[in-house]
Amino acid sequence: MSRMLTAFVAAAVLAFGGSLVAQTSVQELVFDGNADLLRTPPDTFVGEVGGVAANSKGQIFVYTRTGHPYATLGDNRTFYRGGSRLFQFDQNGKFVRELGQDVYGFNAAYGIRVDPQDNIWTIDIGASQVVKFDADGRVALVLGRKPETINVRPGASPGPAGTVGSGVFGPPPAPPGAGGPAAGGRGGPEGRGTPEGRGGAAPGARGGAPDGRGALPPAPAAGGGRGGPQAAAPGSGTPGSTFNRPTDVGWDKAGNIYIADGLGNTNRIAKFDKNGNFIKQWGSTGDGQGQFNGIEALVVDAQDNVYVADAGNKRIEVFDAEGTFKSTFGNVGTPLGMCITRGGTQYLYVSHVGDPDGMEDAAIYKVALDGKVLGKFGKAGKLPKEFGVANSIDCRSETELLVGEMTNWRVQRVTLKK
Repeated sequence: MSRMLTAFVAAAVLAFGGSLVAQTSVQELVFDGNADLLRTPPDTFVGEVGGVAANSKGQIFVYTRTGHPYATLGDNRTFYRGGSRLFQFDQNGKFVRELGQDVYGFNAAYGIRVDPQDNIWTIDIGASQVVKFDADGRVALVLGRKPETINVRPGASPGPAGTVGSGVFGPPPAPPGAGGPAAGGRGGPEGRGTPEGRGGAAPGARGGAPDGRGALPPAPAAGGGRGGPQAAAPGSGTPGSTFNRPTDVGWDKAGNIYIADGLGNTNRIAKFDKNGNFIKQWGSTGDGQGQFNGIEALVVDAQDNVYVADAGNKRIEVFDAEGTFKSTFGNVGTPLGMCITRGGTQYLYVSHVGDPDGMEDAAIYKVALDGKVLGKFGKAGKLPKEFGVANSIDCRSETELLVGEMTNWRVQRVTLKK
C-alpha cells in the first residue's frame, strides 16, 4: 500500500511540473571569508548593502543605503531624496570613485547587477526604478518612474506578529498612487522582507510541501503581451514599466531585459527589449504555477531560462524566455539573494534568511540548475564567515563569491574550497 501511495504522489508531482529532488542531508561546504574587504575614504561609509556586483575586470560595485537622505515638504506632498550611494572599488577592495552622485532615483538601494557588456544596473525600491549606467558612469537607460510623492513615515507590517515581515523585513509604505500599500521588504528599517509579512500563504499551503515543492495548481492566466488583454489577476500589475518596488534585473543572450517586480502589491516578471521597450509580462499573486508571493531575486542562464526566487512560497520557479512555466524546486529555505555562475556548467547560489533580523537562521546554498542542492555554507551572525541578511550575491566564479549584507553593513569575499 505504501509503495502505491508513494508512486501516486510522485506521479502527481511530476504531472504538475514539480521537482523530485529527494535530499535527506545537505553537505557543509568548506570556505574562507574576508569580511574586511572594502576600503573607503575617511568619513565615507558603507551602510546597509542593497547590492554588490563585479564586472569582467573584477572591479566591485556596491549600492548601499548611506549618505544624507532628506524629505522636502510641498503644499500637500512629501518629496523624498537621497539615502543611497553607488561606490566603485578595485579588485582588492580599494575605493575608486562614486557614481551617480545626487541621481534622482537613488532612494532605497535594493540590488545591483553588471551585465555582459559591463554596464551597471541599480535597483531601487524607494524610487521604484531600475537605472542603467554605462562603464563610464553615465546614465544610459531608466526604467520605471519615481512617484512624485513618497511616504516617509514607517508603516505597520501587514504580516502577523512574529513573522519575518513583522521585524527587520518591514519596509516603508509604498508610494501613494503607486498601486497600494506596501508589503514586506528587505532588511533594516526600510528593509528586505520575506513574504510572510506580505500576507502570504503558510508553508505547505495548497498541496505544497514546506519547502515549496509539491503538486501545484495552475495559475490563472496573466495575459500581458503587446496588444493582449490587460491582466486582471491580483498582483499582475500594469503592463509596462510601472513598477511597484522592483527587486532584480537580468538579461538573455539577445539582450532582452527581465525585471522582478515583486515587493509592492505586484508579483510579476516584466520583459523588455534591449532598448527598454516593453514586450510582455507574466505572474500574479498566489502559490500556483507561475504565481509568486514576494519575488526577491531573478537570474537567467545560458539557455535563457529564467529562475525566480519566490520567497513567500519558499521555492525557485523556472520559466523559459517567454514566461512558460517549466519547473519548481525548494530545499533552499526562504530564498532572498541569488546569483548564477558563468562557464560551461552553471550553478546557482541562493541565500536563506529564516528569522526577522537574520541573526539566528541563515545559510547560502549551492544548487545545480535542476534543483539539486549540492551543499551549503555559513550561518547567521556578525563575525567573519557569518552572515547578517545576505541579500545580494555575485558569483562570476564557482569558487569565489561577493556577499552583500544588510544588517552587518559590509561585503564579504567568500572563497569556497574544493
